[in-house]
Amino acid sequence: MRKPEVLSPAGNLEKLKFAVDFGADAVYLGGKLFNLRAKAGNFTIDEMAEGIDYAHSRGVKVYITLNAFARNSDFKAVEEFVDAVKTLSPDAFIVSDLGVLKTVKERAPEIDVHISTQANTTNYRAVEVYKSLGASRVVLARELSIPEIREIKERVPDMELEVFVHGAMCMAYSGRCLLSNYLSHRESNKGACSQSCRWKYYVVEETRPGEFYPIEEDESGTYIFNSKDLCALPVLDELIDAGVDSLKIEGRVKSAYYVAVTTSVYRRAVDLILSDREAFRKELPHLLEELEKVSHRPYTLGFLKGGNEVLQHYETSSYIRNYKFLGIFKNGLWQVRNKVRVGDEVEIFTPSAECLRLKVQGIRVLKKGKPVDSDSANPNQQAVISFDREVEIPEKAILRRKEVTEPVAV
Repeated sequence: MRKPEVLSPAGNLEKLKFAVDFGADAVYLGGKLFNLRAKAGNFTIDEMAEGIDYAHSRGVKVYITLNAFARNSDFKAVEEFVDAVKTLSPDAFIVSDLGVLKTVKERAPEIDVHISTQANTTNYRAVEVYKSLGASRVVLARELSIPEIREIKERVPDMELEVFVHGAMCMAYSGRCLLSNYLSHRESNKGACSQSCRWKYYVVEETRPGEFYPIEEDESGTYIFNSKDLCALPVLDELIDAGVDSLKIEGRVKSAYYVAVTTSVYRRAVDLILSDREAFRKELPHLLEELEKVSHRPYTLGFLKGGNEVLQHYETSSYIRNYKFLGIFKNGLWQVRNKVRVGDEVEIFTPSAECLRLKVQGIRVLKKGKPVDSDSANPNQQAVISFDREVEIPEKAILRRKEVTEPVAV
């Protein structure tokens, strides 16, 4: 059985390094233009060069998102971007627009082209067309079931298939949405979506001003709603059996902590599935528990099991954030991100998805190169932290603390 890659989001250089260090086989990132995550930090050409070098030196591939839908006036900038990026030797461009596909094939024929999920590919005939146009991979629409994915792979076996397995879902067909354009003048298909679908909506009858009626779903569905987040971990083995080549985690605008945990969990899951299915099933509850500790909305399997799941969460569009990222362990010191105090009940999350529960017993903050005893460590400080029991802390381990908080609104 071919080993599928774990593909992680890299919203900026720091997140790229977290993804690589926590087990990604490949990362995807965008430049400052023409990608569908305008609110991500994104990369300058120099940052892209550094990121590609960091990934490639560790055997990790890098895919460049160029998946906005272009207008006539955009193509000069598109051509300049392709010319600049191809000198960095990325592993692929991700595109949606046929004009952009043609441009990439003409100006960078040596670089693979992946067809974005924005192209709404739902059938094997479309995959055959993209293959004929020179694409090496298709990122399938999120609306497909596992049997449909399997059939596509069976009919076009020499085309790579990529499937989203985790993260935010769009209420529109693979992102084809105009709500944001209409309500906030921010173009969704240029990466500037304001997530208008996450807002609360009511119906007002014109002769009854001030009387608000919540929009409800009937047997035909609804068109304005708040999607749950996708979590395909429980059926990951079925996706692998269906022949999926790449397992994609959504989240370029999420935190570095989110990237680290989700990457590590899916890395661990893939390795277990390929080596010991029984061990995967046994460890699945622990891995799912870890995914509950990152910023998320209630989870769903989406359309993977045929669309019988409840895909919307009607009560709130807020995120669940129950853990705070406190720091990362590098070169024998904790690089502190949020305040840590003596007496804190904490967890150490390792790149291998292991979780250690400990209590902070002592803190020594580095001041002018010397450790000084303290009852706490603040953001941007370096510290030596001792715990209530001796543990071996691996490089890049994450320190976190459970928080009792209200859901965070979008």
